[in-house]
Amino acid sequence: MSTSPTRTRPRTVPAHVVSNPRLGTWISVSDGRVDVHVGKVELGQGILTALHQIAADALGLPLDLVGIRTARTEGPDQGLTAGSLSVSQSTPALRYVGAAVRQLAEEAPVVEEVALRASRNHQDYVERIATLDPETNLTGFEVVNGPGPTLAVGVDVPRLDLPDKVLGRPRFLTDLRPDGLLFGRVLRPPSPAATLASVADGWTSSGVELVRDGSFLGLVGEREDDVDRGLVALASATVWDEHDSLPDEADLPAYLRSAPSEPTEVVDESPAEPTHTASYSKPYLAHASIAPSCAMARWSEDGSTVHVWSHSQGIHALRSAIAAALSLDPAVVSIEHVENAGCYGHNPADDAAFDAVLLARTVPGRPVLLRWTRPDELTWGPLSPAMTATVSARLVEGRIDGWSYDVWSQGHTSRPGYAGQPGLLATAHREGGAPLPPAADPPAAAGFGSLRNAAPAYDVGPRRIVGHRVTEAPLRTSAMRALGAFLNVFAIESFMDELAADAGLDPVDLRLAHLADPRGRAVIELAARRSGWGDPLPDSTGRGLGFARYKGTGAWCAVVAEVEVESEVRVQRLTVAADLGLVINPDGARNQLSGGAVQATSWTTTERVRFDRRTVTSRDWESYPILRFPAAPRVDVHLVDNDQPPLGSGEAAQGPTAAAIANAVHAALGVRVRDLPLTSESIVSAIETATEEE
Repeated sequence: MSTSPTRTRPRTVPAHVVSNPRLGTWISVSDGRVDVHVGKVELGQGILTALHQIAADALGLPLDLVGIRTARTEGPDQGLTAGSLSVSQSTPALRYVGAAVRQLAEEAPVVEEVALRASRNHQDYVERIATLDPETNLTGFEVVNGPGPTLAVGVDVPRLDLPDKVLGRPRFLTDLRPDGLLFGRVLRPPSPAATLASVADGWTSSGVELVRDGSFLGLVGEREDDVDRGLVALASATVWDEHDSLPDEADLPAYLRSAPSEPTEVVDESPAEPTHTASYSKPYLAHASIAPSCAMARWSEDGSTVHVWSHSQGIHALRSAIAAALSLDPAVVSIEHVENAGCYGHNPADDAAFDAVLLARTVPGRPVLLRWTRPDELTWGPLSPAMTATVSARLVEGRIDGWSYDVWSQGHTSRPGYAGQPGLLATAHREGGAPLPPAADPPAAAGFGSLRNAAPAYDVGPRRIVGHRVTEAPLRTSAMRALGAFLNVFAIESFMDELAADAGLDPVDLRLAHLADPRGRAVIELAARRSGWGDPLPDSTGRGLGFARYKGTGAWCAVVAEVEVESEVRVQRLTVAADLGLVINPDGARNQLSGGAVQATSWTTTERVRFDRRTVTSRDWESYPILRFPAAPRVDVHLVDNDQPPLGSGEAAQGPTAAAIANAVHAALGVRVRDLPLTSESIVSAIETATEEE
């Protein structure tokens, strides 16, 4: 147990403190409690609970004397809540801020475990914090405090957000009911290339006001039923100019490989002529949040400022995008995060916020709560791009000696502000608006997009790795959980199993023979041991393995899937082993890994965006099914215990899970399915193809 903090050499200022140096941006005191303000947001992943634990230990206070405030544009700008980076980015920042507060408050005199429970001394400390100057520049002096005591970190602290959700108390954005509330809806075009030709002359609907700006059509009304009925009536009163603009859904890999693209070479070490080659693909995927996106906005009476309530993952970028779209000073736009249905990636939350801003501008002084429809959520929200990859390798006497990898994909980033444009859907539909440009890929520092995890973790000899970013934009794409890692890990790990089969080796043995990284080897061995790898299974049931280190710099994760294949693919059990470094909240980490594995199971076995040559046709839960509760597998999560720097868990399991399931299908049937999803139709097609090749 730690004693009083020791003075050490000056601490390096974390990046998020450098960009947010003001003490009052991070810390305030109210009702005898220290409130810590963060720029990361709760998406259902439990991040505020983990940051609460980190902050309490950093300040040297018990959890009940520390509050955690979610993101507002008046608080610290910590960028996006994305990329499994919240813990790794926030931990050094919160620890530095906590050390600075302890130093400024003359270092809390009591830090022994028994004394830490003495509320009188804690209250003295909190009162001293309340006297600190909020304008203090945290980078303007030497912070020399050592780390505070570790009491909350590493403990299964209950989630802060769950009691309200379990008990059904108002917590979500759609629960907000401020005085003067109005409701809003937007009528979207019927297809991506459609433009508005006309609205019936003199169109009206009871209880609603029409808002029109080019092809942007919206309704505002006092009663939600009125705006819902009005939306149906408005759709019948509009005429649109449409034309075909989408590729052939039945042959997406061929489309991606033939479309205009920009090559990006990661490495070219000129591998020798390969002996094995295979190609893999995934379709477009929708976020498919259980509740549609929504937002609320209110302009001031004089129309000079606007406040927005949003479930965006990046409220500061959203503020800049709204300001740019309306030629405003960003200072007149304020945004606060409010939870809604969870989403890991760029769903329509930002678009809904701008819709609400446009509708609320017509009724200054009154808040407008805007909700998307389910069909709009599935057809107009940014999609995870379709991808295809070809892997080649040279296998000589059981050793891989040469590797080549090509991947084709649209970009994975079209968030607000990308490409120097607002990037909000309504900007393309307003008068004079231009089509949204094709999605880009994040910079190398963020782990790429299409090329995320495209480099194998194994010693494969000379490597050649090339990405081909498709520059056309038939469908709008952007970030979804794990980005390109989902397809890339699926392809690489499926191919490793194919090489193992050709070499007559066990898939675990082949991987370990080519993997020097001890932390990677440890999670593979742990997953294999805990899953009963090698134990006999019933007929039509197989086990498969998938492994990756997320982004090559994040968490290590191995998954073993146990799959039954009869009339359909039924994933019975997933065994997940992960090395996350120091685990802040073990229960939360296990939940994140389990949830990621279940979501990946849905992507791998069920989900696919459907479309014809004109429009997306998967508009509801029947045409875009997701994994249902009866089909959800049992998930056993095992964490490697160590005190290394903490790493995120949210996106570590997706790619390994997909590969593990595909490899298990092959183990059960002896048939290799390389195109997702692994439906009964795709399995039959793979069997027919294998028969023809024989």
